[in-house]
Amino acid sequence: MYRIVILYEEAPDSEGYADHVERFCQPPNGVFRHGRITAAPVGDAHGYYAEFEFADKQAFDEFARSEQFTGAGRDVMERGWKLSSVEFVELA
Repeated sequence: MYRIVILYEEAPDSEGYADHVERFCQPPNGVFRHGRITAAPVGDAHGYYAEFEFADKQAFDEFARSEQFTGAGRDVMERGWKLSSVEFVELA
């Protein structure tokens, strides 16, 4: 299983994020999840969490290289949402 994990410094505005999800976060052969981070055991919590999940490497690679994914990144920057990190994960 493969994931793209995205952490936001602050929660994006809900109306803008709904538009972003509709336009960019419907991956073929994958699943998208997102939500507010409620706390962290130490220090300040990130503001928001999002992830794409794929059952196999081929689906992950196709999406990670797609115009849809790069368009999502451009959209985040244009809206001024600050990301803490974007991580690619292979689950054991």
